[in-house]
Amino acid sequence: MGSKGICKKTSIRDTIEGIIKMMNTNDITGPINIGNPIEIDIKTLAQVIIKLTKSKSEIIYKPLPGDDPIRRRPDITLAKDKLKWEPKVTLSDGLEQTIKYFKDGLGR
Repeated sequence: MGSKGICKKTSIRDTIEGIIKMMNTNDITGPINIGNPIEIDIKTLAQVIIKLTKSKSEIIYKPLPGDDPIRRRPDITLAKDKLKWEPKVTLSDGLEQTIKYFKDGLGR
């Protein structure tokens, strides 16, 4: 994982809400971005996950793929204007919910 890689994370709850709003709207033609415009670098994301899970994992750095996009920030203007939608679940809340889900599911 490259230290300069960027990602954006959208909770499944926010994504489903956006898709349902799109399905219930008749006046939209063409694509509309449902995503989170907040970007986080991969190194920071890995550090947050390690901290939240109390993991002893170490971060291993590898070169980014040649076709890796520099920016991943979706323009959600149409979703805000036409659907009155934007992501609500914060990264930290989403990570905590995901970690709890897997801990509970794995019987830990």
